[in-house]
Amino acid sequence: MTQKNTIDFASAQADITTENIKAHASEIHGVLTGLICAGFAVEDLNYITMINDLFNNGEGLPAKVKTTVKQMFSELWTDLLDDAYTFQLMLPDDDDAIAERGHALGVWVQGFNLGFGLQQKDSPVVSAEVKEVLTDFAEIANLSDDMEENEATEQAYFEINEYVRISALLCFSELGNLSTKTNSDNEENTMIH
Repeated sequence: MTQKNTIDFASAQADITTENIKAHASEIHGVLTGLICAGFAVEDLNYITMINDLFNNGEGLPAKVKTTVKQMFSELWTDLLDDAYTFQLMLPDDDDAIAERGHALGVWVQGFNLGFGLQQKDSPVVSAEVKEVLTDFAEIANLSDDMEENEATEQAYFEINEYVRISALLCFSELGNLSTKTNSDNEENTMIH
């Protein structure tokens, strides 16, 4: 399955930077992923307000950045619901320096934990697996940006990236809100004929 017009890290970061928003595309992607994986409903449009508050001092985002954030949100839902597990973290390309990719991974997991916490603030997580994921993500966020360019570092980065990706999918499978799909199914099942 080939996806058309998907947004990548470089494009998203360029849109954000050119509009003078002091944010990292990986962090915004992480926040949106955390919200969704913690139960944020697909039809809830309040995520734009949250992003405004977190990354633009509550001011409206410039149109270009707002479009980028909306595209991220839409693509996240598509990818998280895909049975082929196409969901990927929004990070710099493999040909970028390992320090840049490591930093982006750190801010992605920070963003995830922030988004997750915003969504789950009134309903604490009970699953031991999800608690472990959040603890691991907090530790990953604190990894040093000082990384050597070598094969061992590349391998460690790949393994951590994959762990984070699979862990986010675990959180979504446990807490993700499929309310639109569920409500329409329930309506069909409870209709009197």
